Amino acid sequence: MLKLSDGFKKLPPSVGVAAGYVAAFYLLSLALKDIPLGTAYAIWSGAGTALTALVGIVLYKEGVNLKKSLGLILIICGIVVLRLSNPH
Repeated sequence: MLKLSDGFKKLPPSVGVAAGYVAAFYLLSLALKDIPLGTAYAIWSGAGTALTALVGIVLYKEGVNLKKSLGLILIICGIVVLRLSNPH
């Protein structure tokens, strides 16, 4: 939605960006009830990075190459390892 907002010049996508940020922080606050801060934030930021890259690839037809694919795989593996390190 951030790309579609055109620098917050278009209202509907801008509202979507704000709603997404509110939802993300709310869900992070729920995760902090069971997961330590450092682990939760690392998972949250890593998942956000990977999902943003995937949205770019799927919706905006951004190119995919070996380095980008490997980077996404490593981020996802890191998220899994962090989550497994705190199985609550």
